[in-house]
Amino acid sequence: MSEADHGGPAPNAAGADAPPLIGITAYQEPARWGVWVREAALLPVPYVRAVERAGGVPVMLPPTASLRGVDALVGRLDGIVLSGGGDIDPELYGAVRHPETGPPQPQRDRFELALARAVIDADLPFLAICRGMQILNVARGGALVQHLPEAVGHEGHAPETGLVGSHPVKISGTSLIGKIMGDSAEVPAYHHQAVGRLGRGLAAVAWAEDQVVEALELQGHRFGLAVQWHPEEGEDGRLFEALVAEAAGR
Repeated sequence: MSEADHGGPAPNAAGADAPPLIGITAYQEPARWGVWVREAALLPVPYVRAVERAGGVPVMLPPTASLRGVDALVGRLDGIVLSGGGDIDPELYGAVRHPETGPPQPQRDRFELALARAVIDADLPFLAICRGMQILNVARGGALVQHLPEAVGHEGHAPETGLVGSHPVKISGTSLIGKIMGDSAEVPAYHHQAVGRLGRGLAAVAWAEDQVVEALELQGHRFGLAVQWHPEEGEDGRLFEALVAEAAGR
Protein backbone atom coordinates (compact mmCIF):
# COMPACT_ATOMS: atom_id res chain seq x y z
CA MET A 1 0.00 0.00 0.00
CA SER A 2 1.35 3.43 -0.94
CA GLU A 3 1.97 6.36 1.42
CA ALA A 4 -0.94 8.15 -0.27
CA ASP A 5 -3.22 5.18 0.64
CA HIS A 6 -2.32 5.78 4.28
CA GLY A 7 -3.32 9.45 4.02
CA GLY A 8 0.25 10.74 3.57
CA PRO A 9 1.38 13.25 0.94
CA ALA A 10 0.51 12.38 -2.65
CA PRO A 11 3.24 12.42 -5.30
CA ASN A 12 3.56 15.54 -7.40
CA ALA A 13 2.38 15.69 -11.01
CA ALA A 14 5.86 14.92 -12.33
CA GLY A 15 6.18 11.73 -10.24
CA ALA A 16 7.15 10.89 -6.69
CA ASP A 17 10.89 11.39 -7.12
CA ALA A 18 10.90 14.21 -9.65
CA PRO A 19 11.25 17.90 -8.75
CA PRO A 20 7.95 19.79 -9.02
CA LEU A 21 6.91 21.45 -12.27
CA ILE A 22 6.32 25.18 -11.73
CA GLY A 23 4.49 27.03 -14.51
CA ILE A 24 5.43 30.69 -15.05
CA THR A 25 3.20 32.98 -17.09
CA ALA A 26 4.93 34.74 -19.97
CA TYR A 27 4.77 37.93 -22.00
CA GLN A 28 3.74 38.04 -25.64
CA GLU A 29 5.70 40.87 -27.25
CA PRO A 30 7.61 41.79 -30.44
CA ALA A 31 11.22 40.66 -30.07
CA ARG A 32 14.45 40.62 -32.13
CA TRP A 33 16.86 37.72 -32.54
CA GLY A 34 19.31 37.27 -35.41
CA VAL A 35 17.75 38.76 -38.53
CA TRP A 36 14.21 38.29 -37.19
CA VAL A 37 11.74 40.65 -35.58
CA ARG A 38 8.71 38.58 -34.64
CA GLU A 39 6.02 38.36 -31.99
CA ALA A 40 7.39 36.06 -29.30
CA ALA A 41 6.56 34.45 -25.97
CA LEU A 42 9.04 35.97 -23.52
CA LEU A 43 10.01 35.28 -19.92
CA PRO A 44 12.63 37.28 -18.00
CA VAL A 45 15.39 34.88 -16.92
CA PRO A 46 15.30 35.88 -13.19
CA TYR A 47 11.98 34.01 -12.82
CA VAL A 48 13.53 30.87 -14.31
CA ARG A 49 16.61 31.08 -12.11
CA ALA A 50 14.58 31.73 -8.96
CA VAL A 51 12.48 28.59 -9.54
CA GLU A 52 15.56 26.52 -10.37
CA ARG A 53 17.45 27.72 -7.29
CA ALA A 54 14.45 26.75 -5.16
CA GLY A 55 14.54 23.21 -6.58
CA GLY A 56 11.69 23.38 -9.09
CA VAL A 57 11.53 22.85 -12.85
CA PRO A 58 10.35 26.04 -14.62
CA VAL A 59 7.75 25.67 -17.38
CA MET A 60 6.94 28.75 -19.49
CA LEU A 61 3.23 29.39 -20.02
CA PRO A 62 2.58 31.61 -23.05
CA PRO A 63 -0.78 33.42 -23.23
CA THR A 64 -2.60 31.06 -25.59
CA ALA A 65 -5.59 32.25 -27.60
CA SER A 66 -7.69 29.19 -26.72
CA LEU A 67 -8.72 28.67 -23.12
CA ARG A 68 -9.94 25.10 -23.62
CA GLY A 69 -6.76 23.57 -22.24
CA VAL A 70 -6.40 25.67 -19.08
CA ASP A 71 -7.85 23.05 -16.72
CA ALA A 72 -5.71 20.30 -18.28
CA LEU A 73 -2.64 22.52 -17.96
CA VAL A 74 -3.30 23.15 -14.29
CA GLY A 75 -3.71 19.40 -13.76
CA ARG A 76 -0.22 18.73 -15.12
CA LEU A 77 1.61 21.30 -12.99
CA ASP A 78 2.54 21.29 -9.32
CA GLY A 79 2.60 25.05 -8.80
CA ILE A 80 2.22 28.36 -10.63
CA VAL A 81 3.99 31.71 -10.69
CA LEU A 82 1.80 34.50 -12.07
CA SER A 83 4.53 36.83 -13.31
CA GLY A 84 4.82 40.60 -13.73
CA GLY A 85 4.11 42.57 -16.88
CA GLY A 86 1.96 45.31 -18.38
CA ASP A 87 -1.24 46.88 -17.09
CA ILE A 88 -4.53 44.97 -17.02
CA ASP A 89 -7.36 46.41 -19.11
CA PRO A 90 -9.40 48.53 -16.65
CA GLU A 91 -12.62 47.50 -18.37
CA LEU A 92 -12.12 44.10 -16.74
CA TYR A 93 -12.69 45.66 -13.31
CA GLY A 94 -15.29 48.21 -14.40
CA ALA A 95 -13.08 51.30 -14.55
CA VAL A 96 -12.42 54.01 -17.11
CA ARG A 97 -8.89 53.96 -18.53
CA HIS A 98 -6.47 56.40 -16.90
CA PRO A 99 -4.19 58.31 -19.34
CA GLU A 100 -1.14 56.63 -17.74
CA THR A 101 -2.51 53.09 -18.04
CA GLY A 102 -0.66 51.03 -20.62
CA PRO A 103 -2.18 49.63 -23.83
CA PRO A 104 -4.49 46.61 -23.45
CA GLN A 105 -3.19 43.06 -23.88
CA PRO A 106 -6.49 41.22 -24.31
CA GLN A 107 -5.03 37.77 -25.01
CA ARG A 108 -2.74 37.79 -21.98
CA ASP A 109 -5.44 39.26 -19.72
CA ARG A 110 -7.97 36.64 -20.82
CA PHE A 111 -5.54 33.73 -20.44
CA GLU A 112 -4.19 34.76 -17.02
CA LEU A 113 -7.62 35.49 -15.53
CA ALA A 114 -8.81 32.04 -16.65
CA LEU A 115 -5.60 30.47 -15.34
CA ALA A 116 -5.88 32.20 -11.96
CA ARG A 117 -9.47 30.99 -11.54
CA ALA A 118 -8.53 27.43 -12.53
CA VAL A 119 -5.58 27.45 -10.11
CA ILE A 120 -7.88 28.57 -7.29
CA ASP A 121 -10.50 25.92 -8.14
CA ALA A 122 -7.78 23.23 -8.19
CA ASP A 123 -6.24 24.42 -4.88
CA LEU A 124 -2.89 24.53 -6.70
CA PRO A 125 -0.03 26.32 -4.88
CA PHE A 126 0.73 29.71 -6.43
CA LEU A 127 2.88 32.79 -6.03
CA ALA A 128 1.56 35.89 -7.82
CA ILE A 129 4.08 38.68 -8.51
CA CYS A 130 3.36 42.36 -9.34
CA ARG A 131 0.94 42.16 -12.30
CA GLY A 132 0.21 38.63 -11.09
CA MET A 133 -1.07 39.99 -7.77
CA GLN A 134 -3.27 42.43 -9.68
CA ILE A 135 -4.58 39.59 -11.90
CA LEU A 136 -5.46 37.64 -8.76
CA ASN A 137 -7.33 40.62 -7.31
CA VAL A 138 -9.28 41.23 -10.52
CA ALA A 139 -10.06 37.51 -10.87
CA ARG A 140 -11.67 37.71 -7.41
CA GLY A 141 -13.77 40.76 -8.32
CA GLY A 142 -11.42 43.43 -6.97
CA ALA A 143 -10.23 46.69 -8.55
CA LEU A 144 -6.90 48.48 -9.04
CA VAL A 145 -5.38 51.90 -8.48
CA GLN A 146 -4.34 52.79 -12.03
CA HIS A 147 -1.59 55.36 -11.36
CA LEU A 148 0.05 55.40 -7.94
CA PRO A 149 2.00 58.68 -8.25
CA GLU A 150 -1.33 60.48 -8.59
CA ALA A 151 -2.80 58.61 -5.62
CA VAL A 152 0.13 58.76 -3.15
CA GLY A 153 1.92 61.92 -4.31
CA HIS A 154 5.33 60.40 -5.08
CA GLU A 155 7.08 58.01 -7.49
CA GLY A 156 8.80 55.85 -4.90
CA HIS A 157 7.30 52.60 -6.21
CA ALA A 158 9.07 53.04 -9.58
CA PRO A 159 11.67 55.78 -9.03
CA GLU A 160 13.65 55.25 -12.26
CA THR A 161 12.20 54.21 -15.60
CA GLY A 162 13.22 50.67 -16.48
CA LEU A 163 15.22 50.11 -13.26
CA VAL A 164 14.03 48.04 -10.33
CA GLY A 165 14.24 50.03 -7.10
CA SER A 166 13.59 48.99 -3.51
CA HIS A 167 11.59 50.08 -0.50
CA PRO A 168 10.67 48.74 2.95
CA VAL A 169 7.45 46.87 3.70
CA LYS A 170 5.74 45.95 6.94
CA ILE A 171 4.34 42.39 7.03
CA SER A 172 1.67 40.88 9.25
CA GLY A 173 3.54 38.50 11.55
CA THR A 174 0.58 36.10 11.68
CA SER A 175 0.38 35.74 7.89
CA LEU A 176 2.08 32.95 5.95
CA ILE A 177 4.31 35.54 4.25
CA GLY A 178 5.22 36.89 7.68
CA LYS A 179 6.12 33.39 8.88
CA ILE A 180 8.37 32.99 5.83
CA MET A 181 9.97 36.46 5.79
CA GLY A 182 9.43 38.05 9.20
CA ASP A 183 7.54 41.23 10.02
CA SER A 184 9.51 43.59 7.76
CA ALA A 185 11.70 43.47 4.66
CA GLU A 186 13.43 45.63 2.06
CA VAL A 187 12.00 44.47 -1.25
CA PRO A 188 12.81 44.99 -4.95
CA ALA A 189 9.95 46.84 -6.64
CA TYR A 190 8.85 48.48 -9.88
CA HIS A 191 5.17 49.29 -10.41
CA HIS A 192 2.88 52.25 -11.02
CA GLN A 193 -0.36 50.43 -10.24
CA ALA A 194 -1.56 48.63 -7.11
CA VAL A 195 -4.48 46.84 -5.51
CA GLY A 196 -7.45 49.06 -4.68
CA ARG A 197 -10.69 47.35 -3.64
CA LEU A 198 -9.86 43.85 -2.43
CA GLY A 199 -11.35 40.85 -4.18
CA ARG A 200 -13.34 38.07 -2.49
CA GLY A 201 -11.43 36.00 0.03
CA LEU A 202 -8.24 38.08 -0.19
CA ALA A 203 -6.52 39.48 2.88
CA ALA A 204 -3.95 42.29 2.79
CA VAL A 205 -0.87 41.16 4.75
CA ALA A 206 1.89 43.67 3.87
CA TRP A 207 2.05 47.42 3.31
CA ALA A 208 4.51 50.06 2.13
CA GLU A 209 5.15 53.13 4.30
CA ASP A 210 2.46 55.01 2.34
CA GLN A 211 -0.04 52.20 3.13
CA VAL A 212 -0.10 50.83 -0.44
CA VAL A 213 -0.97 47.12 -0.17
CA GLU A 214 2.17 45.10 -0.93
CA ALA A 215 1.00 41.51 -0.36
CA LEU A 216 -2.18 39.43 -0.34
CA GLU A 217 -3.10 35.94 0.79
CA LEU A 218 -6.07 33.91 -0.48
CA GLN A 219 -7.91 32.69 2.59
CA GLY A 220 -8.63 28.96 2.71
CA HIS A 221 -6.21 28.14 -0.13
CA ARG A 222 -3.43 25.67 0.64
CA PHE A 223 -0.74 28.12 -0.59
CA GLY A 224 -2.07 31.26 -2.27
CA LEU A 225 0.40 34.13 -1.91
CA ALA A 226 0.74 37.38 -3.86
CA VAL A 227 3.31 40.17 -3.60
CA GLN A 228 3.48 43.53 -5.34
CA TRP A 229 7.27 43.47 -5.29
CA HIS A 230 9.66 41.39 -7.45
CA PRO A 231 11.31 38.67 -5.33
CA GLU A 232 12.94 37.17 -8.43
CA GLU A 233 15.05 40.34 -8.74
CA GLY A 234 16.54 40.05 -5.24
CA GLU A 235 18.73 37.66 -3.29
CA ASP A 236 16.00 36.47 -0.92
CA GLY A 237 14.63 33.24 -2.39
CA ARG A 238 12.43 32.22 0.53
CA LEU A 239 9.08 32.80 -1.18
CA PHE A 240 10.12 30.64 -4.15
CA GLU A 241 11.52 28.01 -1.79
CA ALA A 242 8.24 27.90 0.11
CA LEU A 243 6.25 27.59 -3.13
CA VAL A 244 8.43 24.76 -4.45
CA ALA A 245 8.34 22.94 -1.11
CA GLU A 246 4.54 23.10 -1.06
CA ALA A 247 4.33 22.05 -4.72
CA ALA A 248 6.66 19.08 -4.07
CA GLY A 249 4.17 17.71 -1.54
CA ARG A 250 1.19 18.00 -3.85
